[in-house]
Amino acid sequence: MVDGYHGVIESLFNKAGITINGLQDLDITVHNEQFYKRILSQASLGLGESYMDGWWDSRSIDQMVSNMFQADLDHEVKQNSKYWWHILQARLFNLQSSGRAYQVADVHYNLGNDLFMAMLDQRLCYSCGYWKGTNDLDIAQENKLDLLCRKLNLQRNDHVLEIGCGWGSFAQYAAEKYGARVTGITVSKEQVKLAKERCKGLEVDILLMDYRELEGQFDKVVSIGMFEHVGAKNYNKFFKVVKALLKDQGTFVLHSIGVDQKISVTDPWIDRYIFPNGKLPALEEIATTCEPYFVIDDVQNMGPDYDTTLMAWHERFENAWPKLSEQYDERFRRMWRFYLLTCAGAFRSGQLQLFQVVFKHRNQRRARYDAAR
Repeated sequence: MVDGYHGVIESLFNKAGITINGLQDLDITVHNEQFYKRILSQASLGLGESYMDGWWDSRSIDQMVSNMFQADLDHEVKQNSKYWWHILQARLFNLQSSGRAYQVADVHYNLGNDLFMAMLDQRLCYSCGYWKGTNDLDIAQENKLDLLCRKLNLQRNDHVLEIGCGWGSFAQYAAEKYGARVTGITVSKEQVKLAKERCKGLEVDILLMDYRELEGQFDKVVSIGMFEHVGAKNYNKFFKVVKALLKDQGTFVLHSIGVDQKISVTDPWIDRYIFPNGKLPALEEIATTCEPYFVIDDVQNMGPDYDTTLMAWHERFENAWPKLSEQYDERFRRMWRFYLLTCAGAFRSGQLQLFQVVFKHRNQRRARYDAAR
């Protein structure tokens, strides 16, 4: 049976220009023959977990994944009955336990700030940089922060709400460079602690709370890399809350990973190991859900910049591994490497996008239009 599974997987990968045990950097070297059955029975979850287990390697996982998306292998499987026959057989007779997966997940969910301080830029921006005119991660992230401030038309003494403030990178930048007052919220105790330390002495308040608990009025609102965790059932609530919090003449800027077409489920490997309960929006979903509350004033797609950002994070992560290995094991290293490189490949293929969307209140946008006439 293994030979049959082998043939199916080899045929699929060949459609993406990937050779099993080939010589290209993007080719896959298989170390365990059960790899083929595992991929057919568990799809992307099996691909990721078998990599974590050391069952296969590739010198360029990022390009391998990019090729797989460009070849639309998922669609190929859905349309071809011969593949489904082998998949069904593998799933019916696959008794492999996934118990070990939760052990690794526990390690991941208990991560400390040491990993992110080693991997990210000096401001600890855990979102896409803006690489125009630079090849330096620190500058790219400052470029991104400044771009957001300019899209907000940020003025001195503006009171800005940041929904999902991370470790305080935007709050610190906006307060230092633009003289703004910032209220940042996050659901992470670790982020609150470090963000408060980094923003000490500035007009910045960092709060541990959910966006649905917010009250008050703000001149500007920004959300960077948080909307991915809102969930489709809560999109309407999210925009409704932001509308209530934003002053009539205010601006809201949303910075979010998205997808090239609407999807109903999250990749199971990402859901289990990296971002549980996440949901990536299509631009259509953002536009449709915001319609009762806002008018979209501008949209920028920065997907290629996230590819570059992820590759920079990967390089820093690998360089820092000798020190990080004191806290994390080799299985975690392979999990984190797979996460960074597969995401880079997904952005490179265009399957993943990065949207920056500028919103205005409907009456404000209409007033500007009438004035222009």
